[in-house]
Order: sequence, then structure tokens, then C-alpha cells
Amino acid sequence: MNESESVASTADDQDSRRATGQTVRLPADLPEADPLPRPLARRLHSARGTRRHLRAIRMLLNALLLLALMYTITLTKALLIPLVLAAFIGLALNPIVAAGTRFQLPRWLTASVLMIGLVLGIGSGVSLLAQPAIGWFHAAPASIRAFVPRFRSMTRPLEAANRATQTLVSGTSRVTTNPAPPVSISAWDVVSTAPKVLAAVLSVMLLVFFFLVYGDSMLRRLVEITPSFAYKRHAVTIVRGFQAEVSRYLLTALLINASLGALTAGMLWLYKVPDAMLWGAVAMFANFIPYVGAIFTTSVLAIVSMLYAKNGNLDVFLPALTFAGITAVEGNLITPLIQGRSMRLSPIAILLWLLVWGWLWGIPGALLAVPMLTCAKLICERVRGWEWFAVIVSR
Repeated sequence: MNESESVASTADDQDSRRATGQTVRLPADLPEADPLPRPLARRLHSARGTRRHLRAIRMLLNALLLLALMYTITLTKALLIPLVLAAFIGLALNPIVAAGTRFQLPRWLTASVLMIGLVLGIGSGVSLLAQPAIGWFHAAPASIRAFVPRFRSMTRPLEAANRATQTLVSGTSRVTTNPAPPVSISAWDVVSTAPKVLAAVLSVMLLVFFFLVYGDSMLRRLVEITPSFAYKRHAVTIVRGFQAEVSRYLLTALLINASLGALTAGMLWLYKVPDAMLWGAVAMFANFIPYVGAIFTTSVLAIVSMLYAKNGNLDVFLPALTFAGITAVEGNLITPLIQGRSMRLSPIAILLWLLVWGWLWGIPGALLAVPMLTCAKLICERVRGWEWFAVIVSR
């Protein structure tokens, strides 16, 4: 047998062993793989180190970019707050304008009617609530002074313990109290603040009107500049889905909070708490801030009930306790049932978002924080590569 026939027979033998499941051993005289040459290994190690340094530099640049963005947002908040507020109001009212177009009504006509109704509603609300609010600020110091003697029986043991402690420390039992400075709002404060408030309200109303009239044409032009048909279809899907879900979320949140405010005003009226409509409006707007708003309103109602109480019994806390029960039912049962699972957010994400935007924009930032977080979640769910953010902030 020659050499070629022996090699062929060896190959056939290996194939038959593989077919029967037996292990096939390579000939012992085959050379093993040589390790990488030392210069090549050094170059690979240097390339890995360079990639690590570039990754660290990229993270540092991203952090600096985030800080610069936060500083810019804080610096331009006088411009961005009305713009964001007008965008949310426009998104909430856009389904009504779209329904008008299905009945062959011009967008400008439906938007004009909506804006007139919105202006009349805001003006009526301000005229009804401004006088009770100013009166409460003026009457607060006197109410506080009248409130202290009513609860003297409850605070007498604490005062006795305080006097005994001061006697042991300083040898005297004299307790000095500093009177609280009076709180008042002068006519000059109202006159000096009115132009700024009117300018802000007018700018928001104009932005809302133009968003309602020209918003769809702007979105169409944004879609038209996309490079290909696939991108256009994807952009249309994202924009339409985002617009529908955000509009539904904003209208639902507005109706829930308005119902909570009306229910709170009725409850306070039954408990004979003065200025029930004012505190109902406070409850409605504060409920846009989850968790914090309910705690704030409960504390305010407890203080107001104590100030206007006729005696020092614990019954004065019934309005605050009733409101706490209402908000517990609303936050844990009604709102999740109506809004659905897609709108649920993590409590930790909500608190962190409130902390950030409250620090950047103050009270307006706290009121707009949750709608902005919801919009960011809905956008990230549809944008490739950003699904992780939607997963993190979801409940």
C-alpha cells in the first residue's frame, strides 16, 4: 500500500468513527497552535487600554454635557416654562380641534372657541378665588393669635415641662416669646406683579392657539424632511401614537384632579370650613404632584381647620383625615384603573424627577415634572436604543 492509499484509509476510518459516535484523536505529530508573538500581544494590550481611556473620557464628556444642559435649562426657565406649559395644553386640547375638522370646521375656528372658553374659565376662577386668598392672608395672623388659647389645655403640660427645664438650667422660669410678624399684601404688590402675570398668561395663550392651529402642519413638515419612506412611516407612527396617548393622559389627569378638587370643596363645605372653593382649587392643582401634593394639601387642611376651629377638640382634624382617605382611594384605585398600566410610573422615579425639576424650576417645575416624565417614557418606548429608560421608570 502506498502513502496516498494509507492516508485515504486513515480518513475513511476517522469518518466511520465520527458516524458511530466514537472520539477521534488527532495524530500526535500535528503541531500545536503557536502563541501570539510578543509585539502583537503588546499592541492588543495597548489597544484595550486605549479603548478603556476613551470610554472614561466619553463618560466624563457626557457628565459635563448633562451639567451644561441643566445649567442652560435653569438659565432659560423664563422661556421654557411657558413653552412647555403651552405644549401640554395644546396636546390636551388637540383631540377636540381634530374632532372639529371631521365636521368640516376650520381649525382656527375651533381653536378660537376653545381659547375664548379657556380665558373665560380662568378669569372666572381667578375672580372667585382671589378675594378669599387675599382675605385669608390678611386674617392669618389674627387667626393664629386666636387659635393659641383654644389649645392651651393641650399645650399646658408641655409648657410646664419647659418651665421646669429652664428652672433647672438657668434658675429662672421666665419664658420669652417673640411675636410673629404680620403677613399682609399691599396694593402695590398686586399692581407691580400684575403685568408680569398678564404677560405670562398672554404668551401661554398665544402659544396654545398657534399650536392648535399650526401644530399638525409643523409635524407634517418634520416628517417630510426624513430621508426615506421607512423613516417617514416610523416617524408618523411615533408622532401619532405619542400625541394620542399624551392627549389621553393629560385629559384624564385633568378630569381626575378637577373631580378631586370638587369633591374636596364639597367635603369642606359639609364640615363648615370657610373658603371651601379655595382649598378645593389648592387640592386640584397640588394633585398634579404625586405623593407630595397629597401630603401638602392634608397639612394645609389640618392647619386651616385648627385655625378656624371653635374649640380645642380633636374633631378639628376630621377634614384633613377625610381628605387623606379620599386621596388614598384616588391614588391607589381610581387613577390606576382609569389610566391603565402603560401610564404607571415608579414612585422612586417620580420622587427623583420631582426633586430635579423642583430644584431647576421651583413650583412650576414640580407641577410639570410628572407630565414631562410620562412624555419621556412614551417617547423612549418608541425610539430604538432608549427602551431602557422606559423600563427603568415604569412601575
